[in-house]
Amino acid sequence: MTVTATPPQTHPRTRLAFRVVAFAEAVSWAGLLIGMFFKWILETTEVGVQIFGPIHGGIFVAYVVMCLIAWRTFGWSFKVAVAALASSIPPFFTVLFEVWADRRGLLGTAVRR
Repeated sequence: MTVTATPPQTHPRTRLAFRVVAFAEAVSWAGLLIGMFFKWILETTEVGVQIFGPIHGGIFVAYVVMCLIAWRTFGWSFKVAVAALASSIPPFFTVLFEVWADRRGLLGTAVRR
């Protein structure tokens, strides 16, 4: 009887979805910050906040959901999951987390359950 090792599973769709949502969250942050600049600093218009506020809110929720999916799919530790979730709070940190996680292989191979 020959025993062969099963190659590690990768989930390219989960990886791609996480990366896209992380980038979109950062872009929506930029739009919201620009909108807040026009509203509060220049005191000219609220339209940027009215447009990017709900967009950012929806993408933020999508990012949180993707973090939970990636946590389970890739077998992240609790600390990594908390770091991923916390990265959604400061502007643009989702992209920094995504780069960090990808370089460490945290978005590559899924755990077998």
